[in-house]
Amino acid sequence: MITTFILDVLNDLKKNNYNLSKVTFVLPSKRAGLFLKHQLVHVIQDTIFVPDIISIEEFVEDLSGLKTTSNTELLFEFYNSYLALTKKEDQDTFESFSKWAQILLQDFNEIDRYLIPQENIFNYLSDIQELTHWSVEANQTEFVKKYLQFWNKLYTYYKHFTKQLLDKSIGYQGLIYRKAAEHCDTYINNFTDKQHVFLGFNALNTAEENIIQQFLKSGLAKVYWDIDSVFINNPKHDAALFTRQHKKNWKHFEKHPFEWVTENYSKEKNINIYGVPKNIGQAKYIGTLLKNIEAETKSLQSTAVVLGDENLLIPVLNSIPPSVEALNITMGFPLKSIPLASLFESLFHIHKTSGNAFYFKDVVKVLSHQFVRPLFYIDDIDYASKIIETIDSNNLVYLTLNRLKEIDKHSNKILDLLFSNWNTSIDLALKNCALIISKIKIYLDQNKDANLLSLEYLYRFNELFNALSLLNSKYKHIKDISTLFGVYKELLSSETLDFQGEPLQGLQIMGMLESRVLDFETVIISSVNEGILPSGKSNNSFIPFDVKIENKLPTYKEKDAVYTYHFYRLLQRAKNVYILYNTEADVLTGGEKSRFITQLELENIHNIHHEIIAPHVPVITPELKVVQKTEDSQTRLKEIASKGFSPSSLTNYVRNPIDFYYQKILKIKEHDEVEETVAANTLGTVVHNTLEDFYKPLENSFLSVDIVKKLKTQINEKVTFHFKNEFKEGDITKGKNLIIYEIAKRYVSNFLDLEIENLKAGNEIKIIKIESNNNVLIEIPELDFPVKLTGKVDRVDEYNGVTRIVDYKTGRVDANKVEIVSWEDITTDYTKYSKSFQVLTYAYMMLLSNEITLPVEAGIISFKNLKAGFLKFSKKDKAGNGAKKDALITQETLDDFYVELKTLILEICNPNIPFTEKEV
Repeated sequence: MITTFILDVLNDLKKNNYNLSKVTFVLPSKRAGLFLKHQLVHVIQDTIFVPDIISIEEFVEDLSGLKTTSNTELLFEFYNSYLALTKKEDQDTFESFSKWAQILLQDFNEIDRYLIPQENIFNYLSDIQELTHWSVEANQTEFVKKYLQFWNKLYTYYKHFTKQLLDKSIGYQGLIYRKAAEHCDTYINNFTDKQHVFLGFNALNTAEENIIQQFLKSGLAKVYWDIDSVFINNPKHDAALFTRQHKKNWKHFEKHPFEWVTENYSKEKNINIYGVPKNIGQAKYIGTLLKNIEAETKSLQSTAVVLGDENLLIPVLNSIPPSVEALNITMGFPLKSIPLASLFESLFHIHKTSGNAFYFKDVVKVLSHQFVRPLFYIDDIDYASKIIETIDSNNLVYLTLNRLKEIDKHSNKILDLLFSNWNTSIDLALKNCALIISKIKIYLDQNKDANLLSLEYLYRFNELFNALSLLNSKYKHIKDISTLFGVYKELLSSETLDFQGEPLQGLQIMGMLESRVLDFETVIISSVNEGILPSGKSNNSFIPFDVKIENKLPTYKEKDAVYTYHFYRLLQRAKNVYILYNTEADVLTGGEKSRFITQLELENIHNIHHEIIAPHVPVITPELKVVQKTEDSQTRLKEIASKGFSPSSLTNYVRNPIDFYYQKILKIKEHDEVEETVAANTLGTVVHNTLEDFYKPLENSFLSVDIVKKLKTQINEKVTFHFKNEFKEGDITKGKNLIIYEIAKRYVSNFLDLEIENLKAGNEIKIIKIESNNNVLIEIPELDFPVKLTGKVDRVDEYNGVTRIVDYKTGRVDANKVEIVSWEDITTDYTKYSKSFQVLTYAYMMLLSNEITLPVEAGIISFKNLKAGFLKFSKKDKAGNGAKKDALITQETLDDFYVELKTLILEICNPNIPFTEKEV
């Protein structure tokens, strides 16, 4: 076991005859206090009273007589001051105010922690604004005047705000520190025999420095630093930046020794640096390291995983080997990452952005949520699914609460909680949130298989909404749902779900700040990248950089030095160090490897093993799916054959047999989703149905120009009717849908114009059949069961005495798509020959049903290529543009086609030929 800093301090105090039970230990964090209490056992053999062990925050609270309050409550209190000092016509809403007030509160905090004379710095800031920007302006605009007024009021804001807080005996951290420094003498005079030990500190604000120095001066304190000679003796090493300043500037050290400068860092260490791609890669590799460490040492008792980026917590937890039994997580799990947070975020979003009608995707998101869906189970019926199915089938893009209740009459109460009255009253919105949590809890209590962690989630969110209700009832600043959402997110970002574990046993997982004062034999540090460790430049402040330097306020340079100290202090006593960084530079989550790594390598003190870890990516040869035919699939094929193979199902097989298997054998249908924009197949159906309405009454009659012109007057009525029929409750009155609606009318109009043009040119057109249903038995001697073909032909007519079989296509089709050279290709190449296969199948079916006599023509009318007219199927005697084409379909043509058709059906029905996926 390594010797820890805490143990060294305790041994030194014992050696100097301190009565440890009467000492007050002051540490940087509560976490360190727990370890100190544990180490007492190794120093004291006799029974003693446990000494007072407190964090520096608790200590200054005692000194100041003030209580810390939450950032959110501070914002509400500050808004009270703002309203009191601002004319009504100039007041920002609470939502707008909160955006800049957060930054100002941080500046107040810094100014107080560093004991800067408030009036001086605020006047300085307003003078800078006037000099820099506006003082030369002769005629200042209202905007400029208000801008300067804001800067001039900063000190007034500060005075009013801090007075409000002091009257209530509460404060933010900086104010508490300032008051603690002021009350320090009183405390010392009242407790003249109470010894204090300050240990493990590094970067101190001015208030902390003053407090500790006053205690040292009075002889009531002892201070222990933890710094290594390698750092403090190098004037350029940032790890000792603050400690060097304390040693140099504090008068106490002119007469007393500086304790301690240690010699631990130079001792032999096993340092490994690993570059790992991406954050998840780091998390996975941490799991691998832990597995190896456990295998070598048989224990993870003195091992710590320190997360530079705390967002890695969950991936790391999921990567820990199952053999790790004892585990302690110091950091909390952010509430914003809990599944319940996404539910309330969705609900707030819906009510913030919607009026009386809710967007279907938002509604489906809420109804599908893991915590909401069970609330719609009534008598084992999932009514949430019924609502979603109705939304999909009726194309409901926007839904009102009444429409939701029409769909599901059994769930009115929960629908009211989710979708009603949030905008009418903030109190009601918060009440709804509390009732939703209550409903979920009732369900979980009744469900024996419920996850206990889910109940913990509910408890924490119930606390959060109670806090919101208290703030709202106390301050009345939340006026609308948007502001409530903002305050909710602010509260959520600062709340965590704390883990229960073994605080002193086994593997320790913590953030960088939680590692203060603690020592471990084996340390794994993740995310050692620029922008994370150290965090780099950030200037979230109203105070300019040069003003901060003049007033000795911390800048990003000092913040980087803080993390430099924490990083190197972790390495001081450790024997095994594993440093991980992300090799994939990312602007949002960190850049290149950290300067800390480069510095370690340049120091040349330790032998460092540096390795880039490439994840093992197995070579997976893509394999096409092959499904063998079984007795069940053969039975299903016989059923399909007896009902009839349609041309589309046969061409679907040609395109990809595995799709045929899914759709026809397994009967898997594509899910009907809401069409926000009219889909191509819906447009095609509308056009087909409109033309059927027009031409069906004209069967067995000749067309005339007058008849067709009369049909043109009905276009608007028929297209509208069929759109409503197919697009259900979808909106076609605006946007893309309106354009597609107009396109449908144009398609029909252009087609009728083509008919008129043909008739005026002297062509005779007789309608024979419209939407002709065919179901015919075909002879395949090789099969011992009947096989039928089925399909609907769009139109059969006579054009100047020649029978034509016409198929409508709303998409674009060119002439080369209905031409073939070799009959063998028609059942193998879907892309080129599916249209030819389809029209020939129609011709063959109609011949078998005696609805036509040969020869005939068969082809396609493409609404996107109407100028080409009727695109006839033709058999070419060779490839190329100069080849002879035969457009008439004769008995010989259909006999040749029958050979290919029979081959295809035999392949589909052959039990020895599996359904094999084609490469698409």
